[in-house]
Amino acid sequence: MVVFRVPNMRCGGCARSVTAALRGVVPAAEIRVDMNRREVTVAGGADEVALGRALREAGFEGERLAA
Repeated sequence: MVVFRVPNMRCGGCARSVTAALRGVVPAAEIRVDMNRREVTVAGGADEVALGRALREAGFEGERLAA
């Protein structure tokens, strides 16, 4: 499981964009978004480097948190 804090994820549209970017890396991953904490959790054998890159390419800075 990988958890990222995404400070510039501020609305539902942002959450959908973040989810789509992460699904592009791991289509079968379970992705949970917590808008109040601005965190996203990815479960399903994902490579955190690839996920971080996908977030950046989508315009979001993701800080990896301890899971």
